[in-house]
Amino acid sequence: MYKLPAPRASDMLNKVPEVALSFWIIKIMSTTVGETGADFLAVNAGWGQGMTRTVMAALLAAALFMQLRTRRYTPWIYWLTVVLVSVVGTQITDFLTDGLGVSLYASSSAFAMALAAIFFVWYRVERTLSIHDIVTRSRELFYWAAILCTFALGTAAGDLATEALGVGFAWGAVAFGALIGITYATWRMGGNAVLTFWIGYILTRPFGAAVGDLLTQAKTYGGLGMGATWTSALFLSVIVMLVATAQIGMNGSRPAQAAEHPPF
Repeated sequence: MYKLPAPRASDMLNKVPEVALSFWIIKIMSTTVGETGADFLAVNAGWGQGMTRTVMAALLAAALFMQLRTRRYTPWIYWLTVVLVSVVGTQITDFLTDGLGVSLYASSSAFAMALAAIFFVWYRVERTLSIHDIVTRSRELFYWAAILCTFALGTAAGDLATEALGVGFAWGAVAFGALIGITYATWRMGGNAVLTFWIGYILTRPFGAAVGDLLTQAKTYGGLGMGATWTSALFLSVIVMLVATAQIGMNGSRPAQAAEHPPF
């Protein structure tokens, strides 16, 4: 059986991108695509929930395998994995809610506890949660486990706020956007960089999902009626352009070990 290579820490460059404005733009759009893309494949494309879950899980496994094999940050592989994690994370929550009848209160609490457990074990083992030190196989596995959990948690929390609590898509986007703004302000005033990064990362998921629902849902349900097809195509196009720009920039410059960067 073929095994993934396990390069030494000294052989691996940091496996995640620099956290700049483009990072957050792509991240938010990826979360929106996770919401709209899953709906498009299951409903508009006629795949159904079962086939969509199976195909997306297989594609995520393949993308994650490529990501783990690389020894440095490769934009197109990394962001392909993030987009697929977003879709799968959305489907996990939807399956629990719609398929198994698990309440959004219960799933939000469960994912929050699971994420806390991942962070606890990650820190106990590696003594750091910084994404600028993803230079070993174990840290990378912890990182992607946390990322998947943040997407599932963000989906559950977003649905809880916008649907179960009746906040609505527009006000949900405003509320989560305001929380992201508060997190950014906290970091600017000297807040812990690692903590504020992960809080911001979690909040961008329900924010992107609320924006996606606002754009795609019919006007009778409080949306703008753009539909999942056009919204997914638009956001994917922007993601592709930004990632292509990053990839070209990587190919044109000599890779270097990433230094510590601010989270926003």
